[in-house]
Amino acid sequence: MISIRLSTQNTQSFISNDTIQNEIPNVERVYRELISKTGKGNDFLGWLNLPEEITSDLLDEIKHTAGQLAALAQVVVVVGIGGSYLGARAVIEALQHPFKTLLPDKKTPLVLFAGNSMGENYHKALIDVLNIKDYAVIVISKSGTTTEPAIAFRILKEHCEKKYGKKEAQKRIVAITDEKRGALKKLSTEENYKTFVIPDDVGGRYSVLTPVGLLPIACAGFNIEKLIAGAKNMRASLMQYPHFNENIAMQYALCRYLLYKEEKKLELVVAYEPQLFFFIEWFKQLFGESDGKDGKGIFPTGAVFSTDLHSLGQYIQEGERHLFETVLSVEKVTSHLPIPFDNNDLDGLNYLQQKSIHEINLVAEEGTRLAHIAGNVPNIRIVIPEISEETLGELIYFFEFSCALGGYLLNINPFDQPGVEAYKSNMFRLLGKK
Repeated sequence: MISIRLSTQNTQSFISNDTIQNEIPNVERVYRELISKTGKGNDFLGWLNLPEEITSDLLDEIKHTAGQLAALAQVVVVVGIGGSYLGARAVIEALQHPFKTLLPDKKTPLVLFAGNSMGENYHKALIDVLNIKDYAVIVISKSGTTTEPAIAFRILKEHCEKKYGKKEAQKRIVAITDEKRGALKKLSTEENYKTFVIPDDVGGRYSVLTPVGLLPIACAGFNIEKLIAGAKNMRASLMQYPHFNENIAMQYALCRYLLYKEEKKLELVVAYEPQLFFFIEWFKQLFGESDGKDGKGIFPTGAVFSTDLHSLGQYIQEGERHLFETVLSVEKVTSHLPIPFDNNDLDGLNYLQQKSIHEINLVAEEGTRLAHIAGNVPNIRIVIPEISEETLGELIYFFEFSCALGGYLLNINPFDQPGVEAYKSNMFRLLGKK
């Protein structure tokens, strides 16, 4: 039994029931294409059965390596870009204490990220930290030649070898790369780095449940077995129910597709818990890189409310009517912070004294939803009982599966990304690469 719930009732005034009924055979058809691996891009469907097929031996090896790195390092730097870092960061940021760096926690290293931009100030500031902290590096790349992480790793490798010596540096660097080929694989063999494999049939944005995501998450001290268990639970549900009325991935994919056909070309993914900010960033990459091709696709963007209601709220309420919302609604939080009573009550908030901040947050969510629906913004709601490894595992697999279905509904290959190469070829030409 899955724990997350999907509600599309607040899209009913935008999509007629007759339209939904007419399209159900279509979404059930692409569902069969996906699970039978007969659709476009079927050589990149390794993620589909991954929660069932990942072995306990591999999970134990990942945890053992994470323990070794934690024993050596106060900081673990994860080098990667796109799917090579966003999934791990999404899970870590969702589960981690938001002020971990200021707490006297010596149990787990701080996980930092590099190679996801070419910000020189950022990477120099990172080196300033690594000059005074013991650290290890996890470098993630199938090829080892992607510009941003390759530059970052070249800098970090040199720094690590100068700080610790070449032999000790080799113990502090772990590579996650192709099994047989590529520059990083060749270097890892030459330098005798500990390595994990990125499966050939799993693309970067679908790789969070491989060592790409699992090793950094384990280094941060979180339970990767529970993460996999959540994904396994979601997979079992989606495989068990091949009919639209019982399958939440089909329901979500079809709802998005029909809103798109109604000229709702922008999906605003909203969380009311700021710790889900990077989960939204992962969502944006998953759906943007999968669906945005052949002149098609919904533009994925995100916001954290109520913060962004004070910047984007006016546009959402009364701007151009080309968007819909998908709200990640968290039912319970682990903390409770009472609102104090104030004798003077100058701010007029004593009437809230018996309520928790989370209760008020949920009411803000409901009030915003009602306002946006009245403003002709369709609203999809995904209810999450709490933020935990299990629920995040469910969400990850749910969105991966839904994204694949959505791509097939658009009649595109959701597993390639030919447009990503356009900026690279121009950049290489301008830099004078031979």
